[in-house]
Amino acid sequence: MATTTTFSPELPWRSAASIPVRPVKPTPTSRRVVTPRIPMALPHPSVPGGAFRPSAYVGEAVPFTVTAFREGHDRIGVNVRLFSPSGDESLHRLSPLNDGFDRWSTLVAPLEQGVWRFRFEAFADDFATWEHAADLKIAAGVDTALMREMGAQLFDRARGEKKRPGADKDALYAAARSLRDPDVHDDVALSIVRDPAIAAMFADRPLMGLVSVGRDAELLVERERAGVGAWYEFFPRSEGATRADDGSVVSGTFRTAIDRLPGVAGMGFDVLYLPPIHPIGETNRKGPNNTLVTQPGDPGSPWAIGGAAGGHDTVHPDLGTLDDFRAFVAAARENGIEVALDLALQASPDHPWVAEHPEWFTTLPDGSIAFAENPPKKYQDIYPVNFDNDPDGIRAEVLRVVRHWIAQGVTIFRVDNPHTKPLQFWEWLIATVSADEPDAVFLAEAFTRPAPLQGLAMAGFQQSYTYFTWRNTKEELEEFLGALAHETDDFLRPNLFVNTPDILTEYLQYGGRPAYKIRAAIAATAAPTYGVYAGYELIENVARPGSEENIDNEKYEYKFRDWAGAEASGHSLAPYLRMLNAARREHPALRQLRNLDVHWSDDDAILVYSKHLSAELSPTGASDTIIVVANVDPHSARETTVHLDTSVFGIEPGASYDVEDLVTGQVWTWADHNFVRLDAFNEPVHILHVKENR
Repeated sequence: MATTTTFSPELPWRSAASIPVRPVKPTPTSRRVVTPRIPMALPHPSVPGGAFRPSAYVGEAVPFTVTAFREGHDRIGVNVRLFSPSGDESLHRLSPLNDGFDRWSTLVAPLEQGVWRFRFEAFADDFATWEHAADLKIAAGVDTALMREMGAQLFDRARGEKKRPGADKDALYAAARSLRDPDVHDDVALSIVRDPAIAAMFADRPLMGLVSVGRDAELLVERERAGVGAWYEFFPRSEGATRADDGSVVSGTFRTAIDRLPGVAGMGFDVLYLPPIHPIGETNRKGPNNTLVTQPGDPGSPWAIGGAAGGHDTVHPDLGTLDDFRAFVAAARENGIEVALDLALQASPDHPWVAEHPEWFTTLPDGSIAFAENPPKKYQDIYPVNFDNDPDGIRAEVLRVVRHWIAQGVTIFRVDNPHTKPLQFWEWLIATVSADEPDAVFLAEAFTRPAPLQGLAMAGFQQSYTYFTWRNTKEELEEFLGALAHETDDFLRPNLFVNTPDILTEYLQYGGRPAYKIRAAIAATAAPTYGVYAGYELIENVARPGSEENIDNEKYEYKFRDWAGAEASGHSLAPYLRMLNAARREHPALRQLRNLDVHWSDDDAILVYSKHLSAELSPTGASDTIIVVANVDPHSARETTVHLDTSVFGIEPGASYDVEDLVTGQVWTWADHNFVRLDAFNEPVHILHVKENR
């Protein structure tokens, strides 16, 4: 693993307000020229500031882009040279974006995990320069003989290259002879200038002059699960829990929770996230609905970690033993599911850390230890860790805990509130763990300001929760999804969770079944990673008054759900989630982030976007295009026209093509402009697969 840069507390300046400054007479200095002959700038992939590596995942179509230009009107070309972790070298030609900003780009899908090196190389494209000038001048009858001779000399030069195929050399020899024929007609000369076969020869093997080489850069390519997955969250204590006649509850265990795994896998989810599975403290234990009053048998919040039975390296006795947990992980794998474990760096007042390492917490002037707060919320059952009193001790302990769970078969960690811990700590921890376990994946539950949220991603978190839950209108979603796909895509991989035990938005509270369909469909198609919390499929949309949390929240009590009965009665959204996850498996375009393009509709509630993957980048060897049209108003039926830029998915403007709705199975013939009617109370979303061109 390459060394990563850490943040330094030192500032590169001093305050003029506190330190006297004497004028210093400037002295002449010479500056080393850093601009190459053909200037290049703004290379991507990159991370703002340059301190961290950009990242991708195996199979991701990564845009390599750079600004490159030269003086005057002569043409240039740009390549990117890639070096795989195993040492293989490849060269990829960039195409001009023709956006007026001299940007060049190509897509490459790395298929090997590890650190890749790359650099951009620009060159004077002598054939393209001649081709452009000759086309204009010969057609105008200006300098025709000169243009023909310049072309013949270029062809002679190309024929002299040892690696150029013999057939190409023969064709170029014949073309040069024709151009040098004094009796050649201008139309014949123009046909040579415009010959697509000759242009293809020079596209494959350009004549390069003034070759300029950019700086080497790195790209971290991680395993596919770091960027692609369908997550499902459940509390194992609720799965298999039973209620006695006297009202008491016997907790579910890892063994009983195994029975739920086929249902989760059957819906198509491949990551199962468990809230903390450790002993729960007794002191200040929370009761139902976050009350401070508990009754015997109240299980408490799993995030109040630690008690007499142990801390972060222990399983709650009610859930079973460590052997039981390992059996659960093994059963999940047999069902095609990876287990993600919660990593919450905090402690209940009863945690062994409190007695053994009181310096790891904040002691107030009255001698008490500060509990967690997020005003106006108070978490009296939790002590936050103070990372500044003994940073080395805390680092060693957290690393030990993470490695302990990796030894039990867990390589995915959902990190609770990482933005309340030092960014420097996370950079160190993730780099240290990844050096030994490159398959480790860390998801940041970072519902916070953009700077810390993005900073955590830059520092190494493979995935992050986002503001998706609060982006609900067409305008909000267009801006938000576009930014995820094209602005922060070099370092931030969003996990579009639709709900959590802490988040039940007003949109879901009041939007009913249509809202649940809409949010799931957008999350599952707009990003390659998304997730749901158990109960979503049952439309559990009643909130605790004055909050964005479910009433009778599972954080503080057991939940009893009849999964099979709900599906049999038609109440469950499990079939809808099953359809969405099947579409994600069958359509590689939906397993990409950066290929999202927003289109237009005449209605302010109809969101339209497409996702396209070309054949050469697709694991199936065939191109794949999905168009999503969503009515984001869950209370209405909408009729409108959608307007598509079909060129972004390889269809000529005005051409017709067939689309199949993966939701209903209906097939229509579409073009650039198409009428749609989406009834939120029936099917609020079209997920259209482009079947063929006509």
